[in-house]
Amino acid sequence: MILLSSSFESFIQLLGALVIFLMILGATYFTTRWIGNYQQINMRNKNLQILESIKVGTNKFICLIKAGEIYLVVAVGKDEVTMLAQLTEEQLSEVPTHNADVVKETTDSFASVLEKMKGHFSKK
Repeated sequence: MILLSSSFESFIQLLGALVIFLMILGATYFTTRWIGNYQQINMRNKNLQILESIKVGTNKFICLIKAGEIYLVVAVGKDEVTMLAQLTEEQLSEVPTHNADVVKETTDSFASVLEKMKGHFSKK
């Protein structure tokens, strides 16, 4: 009888720990979603947008920022931000892809790529 009551108590403790774990997991999920939605609402700006950025080194970026009707090119480092240039909308242009072959290859079907690869390997 004592053995039965001990194993039943252990089972109840296991269920209690499982319920507490699931409650903590649920609270973490909903808190993370709430914080994500809160930050997304606060990050929406009407007058300030990062249009493009490119990495030029470790922790160094060049960014194109639209501030109202003005376009700014800024260098962003680990501890500093430096304005490089101020542009007008007429000075901006779409930059074409410099490697058209890469774009063409990605639109090929899998079968054609497989046939090309078969030609590179010798048959044994």
